Amino acid sequence: MPDVARIETSAPDTRNGTPNRGVVVPRFGDAGVLSLDHIPYPRVEGDDVVVRVRAASVNPVDWKIRNGDFPPVQRKNLPVVLGRDLAGTVADRGPSVSDDVATGDRIFAHIGFDRGAQADYVIVKSSELSTMPTTLDFAEAGAVPLAAMTAWQGLFDHGGMTAGQRVLVHGGAGGVGMFAIQLAKAKGATVLTTAGADDLDFVRALGADTAIDYRNGKFEDVATDIDLVLDLIGGETRDRSWGVLKRGGILVSTLDQPDREKAAAHGVRAAERWLAEPDAAQLGEIAALIDMGKVVVEIGETYSLTDVATAYDRQENGHVRGKIVLMMT
Repeated sequence: MPDVARIETSAPDTRNGTPNRGVVVPRFGDAGVLSLDHIPYPRVEGDDVVVRVRAASVNPVDWKIRNGDFPPVQRKNLPVVLGRDLAGTVADRGPSVSDDVATGDRIFAHIGFDRGAQADYVIVKSSELSTMPTTLDFAEAGAVPLAAMTAWQGLFDHGGMTAGQRVLVHGGAGGVGMFAIQLAKAKGATVLTTAGADDLDFVRALGADTAIDYRNGKFEDVATDIDLVLDLIGGETRDRSWGVLKRGGILVSTLDQPDREKAAAHGVRAAERWLAEPDAAQLGEIAALIDMGKVVVEIGETYSLTDVATAYDRQENGHVRGKIVLMMT
C-alpha cells in the first residue's frame, strides 16, 4: 500500500514573494469540500527537485480520494493535497540531483502518493521526472504522465503486450484510453476500442483499427480472438470481455482485481490488481513517442486553480473527451 502523508495548512510561506497554495481535502465529501489553502513551501534534500507547477491534471483517483473511496487514503491521513502528475519548471534542486537537471528546465512527472501535484510548488524525485516533450505546452504536458503511464504499464508491464497482438481497449476516448490506443499501435498491435458514437472518429484518428459503438451493438460481435483486453470501464463490460479473449489471453483492469475463477473458466488470465508507479525511464520513452508524432494529447477542458471544484465535478460527472487540466497561473 502506498505511503500517504498528511500536510499542515499554514500562514503564507513564500519564496521570491510567491506563496505556495495547494488543493486540499480536509474531510471526505463531494467537490464542495475542496479548499485552496496555503501549504508549506517544499524544502529540498538529496535528489529532491522543487518544481514550479504550471499545470496538473485531474484524474479519477483524485475524486475517489476526495470521496473516501480510495482505500490507501484513510481519514487519519487527512488533510492531503491532491494530484498525481504535473508539468512545470525546476525552481530548486537538492545536492544529489544529476547535472542533467538544471534550474529553469521544463519537466513533467508522475509523483508518489506521499505528495500532491496540485500546488504551486511541489517536491519531485529525480526518479519521477522527465524532460517535457518539446512539442507540447504546459497544459498538454500536464495531461500526460499519470494517464500515459497507466496505459503503458497496463499494456506492457502487466499485459505483456508484443507486436502483432490484437488488443481491445474499453473506453478509448477517455484519458487513459486515448494513450492506450496510441501506445499499443506504436508498438505494433492491432487495436480495437469501444467508444460512444460521438467519439468514433476521434478514436480512429488516434489509430484504432476498429472503433465499436458500445451503445448500439455488442462489442463481442466484432472483437474476437483478442490477446489482451485493457479494461477501463468495469462492471458488465468487463464480465462480457472474458469471451472475446483467445485461449491464454489476458484481461488487465485499472479498476480492481478481475475475477480469477471466471478467467480460469474461459482458459485465460487475469492480471493482478495494480497501481501505476512513477518511472522516469518509461515517461522518457513516452515523451520521445510524443515528439516523434506517434502520440498526441487531447485536452478536454482547462480550469484555473481557483475553479478547482468545477474541474472535479466535470471529471467525476461529465463526459469529457481527453483530459481535464488545472492551470496554476
